[in-house]
Order: sequence, then C-alpha cells, then structure tokens
Amino acid sequence: MSQTASYMDKTSTQTLREGLAEYYALNPHVTPPETQPPEFAKILQAHDVGHVIYGCDTGMYDELKILPLFWWTSDCTFQTYLKMKDSPAVDVMYDDLIRDKGLLWLYGAVLKVIPSLLPVLIPMWFKTRKRQKLLPFLEFEPLLDRSLLDIRQEFDLLQFIYS
Repeated sequence: MSQTASYMDKTSTQTLREGLAEYYALNPHVTPPETQPPEFAKILQAHDVGHVIYGCDTGMYDELKILPLFWWTSDCTFQTYLKMKDSPAVDVMYDDLIRDKGLLWLYGAVLKVIPSLLPVLIPMWFKTRKRQKLLPFLEFEPLLDRSLLDIRQEFDLLQFIYS
C-alpha cells in the first residue's frame, strides 16, 4: 500500500462504511465480495471490515496479526474460523494465492514475519483474556455508519492499533 490510509489512523473519525470504501479503493488486488458466492462473500467482507476496524493493511504481517485479533476480540473464535475455513469457497481463496505466488513464497513470507509478530501477539493474548464485549464479525452491518474511533473505543481496540 503506497498511500497512508485514513482508516489506519488510530483516531480516525471516518465511518466504517467510508473506511471500507477507502480500503477497496487503495487495494484493487483485494477480491470484491460481490463477485463471490453469497456465503463466501459475507466472510470475505467481514474480513475486510476487520482490516478497517483494526487498522491493518494487506501485507503478510497484518494478515497474520488480524486472525488472532479476530479470535481474541470478536465473536469469530478459532472454532468459528475452522468451520468457515472448511468452506469450499475459502479453499478457492487459498488455492488462488498459492497459484499466484507459490507455496514456497507463502511459507517464506509467513516465516519472515513470525519473529517480529510473536512479541506483539503474546502481550496481545494476555490483554484480551476474559473479554466481555466482543466485536461482531459476520453481523457488522449495524456498525457501518459509526465512526471508527467510536467502534474502537467501544470494543477496547485502540491498544491494538499502531498508528
């Protein structure tokens, strides 16, 4: 991502809807959810919404950071993720990534960021234990017209956004 996105600003007051539009405009390589089967489109858009709410870009570091953020701060638990991952549509996404970049690239990219990510994930895990208020994952529509700052404050997410 060459430009700094407004939604990545920790204190952004743009709405989630505005941030999502900016995310798609700045990331033309991202698969548009409306081009996918409805079940997968919902998961894909929820993932994209997470990028905006958590202030994450589409690099490998943030892709690997966002999954635990979902599991530990939203109603998308690891078990929910495993069920969604079994969807044939999700398999298509991984297959496309491997076809485009190669399996060796994927594993290399993951291994490259793990050393810098682990020191962030461990304290994050401790900070998210026994959370009471979880961010909705698939049912994000009521949040679309709320400011990112308001959402991040309500769900105590500011501590995980580094801008």
